[in-house]
Amino acid sequence: MSTITAVLVDDEVSNLKGLRKKIEILFPEIEILGCYQQPEKAIEAINKNLPQILFLDIQMPRIDDFELLVKLNTINFQVIFVTAYSEYAIAAFKQNATDYLLKPVANDDLKIAVNKAIDVIQKSNEYLQNEKLVKLLTQNISESNKIMIPTSKGISFIPQDRLYHLEGYEGYTKLHLQSGEVITSSYNLGKFQKILSTTFFKCHKSHIINLSKVCNFENEGYIILENQQRVPISKTNKKAFLSLF
Repeated sequence: MSTITAVLVDDEVSNLKGLRKKIEILFPEIEILGCYQQPEKAIEAINKNLPQILFLDIQMPRIDDFELLVKLNTINFQVIFVTAYSEYAIAAFKQNATDYLLKPVANDDLKIAVNKAIDVIQKSNEYLQNEKLVKLLTQNISESNKIMIPTSKGISFIPQDRLYHLEGYEGYTKLHLQSGEVITSSYNLGKFQKILSTTFFKCHKSHIINLSKVCNFENEGYIILENQQRVPISKTNKKAFLSLF
């Protein structure tokens, strides 16, 4: 497991030392970046070091826990409130706390709260990694001029110049390829229209064609492609289509 960083804030030094010792014994994977008695110093350290977990005492002099949170630049971490008073729990959770601990902190309660925070952090990291992967994949696909097509079997990556014609029906899309193969995708036609290059033209509410594959135009309202497909074109799109040539 990768290291998780934490900051502890409590105005009583005995509480800080006790909680730190418990965390170090029960969770050696947690790196404690600092322990602070003064809220002002804690705010500065949190803004600078950006911990992943904040253990925060609810009652402190001058600045209480909720005021401290308001003064932070961002709250991009898990908050575990520590209090001697159970009535503060409701207020704590209104601040989107991961959990709260009653003093004196019991080992079992600490394990539950910290494991909950770690689980959220790990899931968030997984999401960010997946998001980066999708962005990278999308960039590579775009640079290679391929289109990503979700199908019932998985995902197909097809060069756009091999696409002749896309046909929408009942929320699905049939993609007619140069090879003669037809792939059915769960994406609707509108979704494909957003990701296709400018080589493609929507000639009808249910049809998108590859302009580089156009062979003939028939006055009665049809476009003939190089593979001899006869695709309808709506009256409203005729003028726009002809202006492209």
